[in-house]
Amino acid sequence: MILCLTGINTKAQNSPAPQLRHIASLRSADAPDGSRVTITSDASLDDYAAYRSADRFHVLIPQAQLSNALNNLHGRGFTDLQIERRGADLDLSFGLQPGATARVNQKFNRLDVVFNAPSDAVAVIANAANQIAVSSAQIPANELLNPRSSLPILEKVSFSPTPEPTPEPQNAKSEDTKETIKATASAQAATSGGKSEIVLPPEKTRPVDIARFDKAPVIDGKLDDSIWQQAAVLKDFYQFRPGDNIAPSQPTEVLIGYDAKFLYFAFRAHDEAGKVRATIPKRDQIFDDDSVGLYLDTFNDRRRSYIVLFNPLGVQADGIFTESNGEDYSFDLVMESKGMLTDDGYTVEVAIPFKSLRYEAGKGKLWGVHVIRQIKRLNNETISWMPIRREVSGLLSQAGHITGLEGISTERTLELIPSLTISETGKRIKSLPLGGVNDLTRVTDPTRFINKPIELDPGLTLKYGITPTVTLDLALNPDFAQVEADQTVVTANQRFPIFFQEKRPFFLEGIDTFQTPLTAVHTRAIVDPDVAVKLTGKRGRNTFGLLLASDNAPGNFSEEERTDPDALPGIERFLDKNAYIGVLRLKRDVGQENSLGLIATTYNFIEKHNNLFG
Repeated sequence: MILCLTGINTKAQNSPAPQLRHIASLRSADAPDGSRVTITSDASLDDYAAYRSADRFHVLIPQAQLSNALNNLHGRGFTDLQIERRGADLDLSFGLQPGATARVNQKFNRLDVVFNAPSDAVAVIANAANQIAVSSAQIPANELLNPRSSLPILEKVSFSPTPEPTPEPQNAKSEDTKETIKATASAQAATSGGKSEIVLPPEKTRPVDIARFDKAPVIDGKLDDSIWQQAAVLKDFYQFRPGDNIAPSQPTEVLIGYDAKFLYFAFRAHDEAGKVRATIPKRDQIFDDDSVGLYLDTFNDRRRSYIVLFNPLGVQADGIFTESNGEDYSFDLVMESKGMLTDDGYTVEVAIPFKSLRYEAGKGKLWGVHVIRQIKRLNNETISWMPIRREVSGLLSQAGHITGLEGISTERTLELIPSLTISETGKRIKSLPLGGVNDLTRVTDPTRFINKPIELDPGLTLKYGITPTVTLDLALNPDFAQVEADQTVVTANQRFPIFFQEKRPFFLEGIDTFQTPLTAVHTRAIVDPDVAVKLTGKRGRNTFGLLLASDNAPGNFSEEERTDPDALPGIERFLDKNAYIGVLRLKRDVGQENSLGLIATTYNFIEKHNNLFG
């Protein structure tokens, strides 16, 4: 007989059932003298109980649940793990290697089960002693490691073979039925190499099916629309910075739904009242605030994704993330968002039009998704719905997946932006005839200002979505006057050319298609195009881009330069001539993280020619 002396909590029969805490992760890693299994939860674990029975070490966690499939969890000092439900409690049982010992260290919501593995000589002696003890039916007494546990007393544990149960009628039910989740691995299996093993619950190992809304929610940041009750829910986040996939300091929930035209997200970020950092900054300048957001890999190619972030008031930061070049926030996405502070944190609602995205959708199509939250005051704590391993170089390869996006309205988007610039220029000339004034009078020529005729300069920018994955852009004498100006840069003692970031919308569309590890295409070299056309897209594993432009900037000289007799002979053959530019980019994804590509560029202007192929 084995007794485990613990406290017993008595409760009124009509009191509500306690809420089950969720075991967020179970992972194993090597330790100096053996191994360590880390158990994390979304609540405190100070009421656990631990004891040894024969060759197994038990950790009992009251009022807990763990619905997952474990894969060969083992390490130095223990051979396997068995998880057994006892009512509302969890019993984690580790098979000890001969001569091994175990202990538990508890820190708030984390339990570290530390195993000390013996040397080979000690293991042989311990194995022999263990066999003698078992043959004489001497079972070692249990060792209670945490007397604060509120688990019920285990009156008897028998190690004799269990007889076959008598068959029960099909309709018979037993309240004491134990639902056992077993995950065992032999001691001879390959070791984990010291890397931690994170056990994911089933809802994270398979794609999340997104609910289709029959009514659009109001984007006001309140989350009070009843339609949100139909949404898919993402929760149980991991803190991956500064911690290494441990339980976060604050819980987070994300709701997802869609209709024919929009993809909807709602964030419920719990936090202490009055401690949330929230301001009203410019777009793409929210990085001093707390924030929530997501990476959307709409092709599930694990190479490129949209990144959209929001501060607690709904101010946006958006861009394109690629595994090769990181984040580029020069891209702007058309979407609607609103956030508000609450008594227990903040909430944010988002609606993203499908026509703003490039994507593949339909039955069976998957999108990769990373949901991120950052808490600035807690040492920039960053948490994610999916664990992000530090030893894995890629980010999108560790993303979760959503599916079920069917019946989307595939509108062929046509966007026309006309422009008309009206200008009038002039210059000041002398008003008195030459030699008409006596020098002795010292009369100053007042001069006069003569205007040239008013000039009209029309332009047009066009974007046409041929399919959700292919876009055509056309620019006819485009006006870039509304684009943000470059910051002033001092060029004294300049040894290398200055690189200015592209900000013009026409060239930003699909710019990641033309990006390479070595910068072969810099679109800022196209200064003032008369006409430019661009076709970019992705079909399956193939990505393509074509850019053609006629730039009048190289042959556009000022009036002073044209009338200067000294400068005219050197520029006369270039006057009003255009440079012709062409770029072709082809790329095919190979494997999970590699690609094979081709790029060809050409630049031609009178006597200047530059061609590249690689």
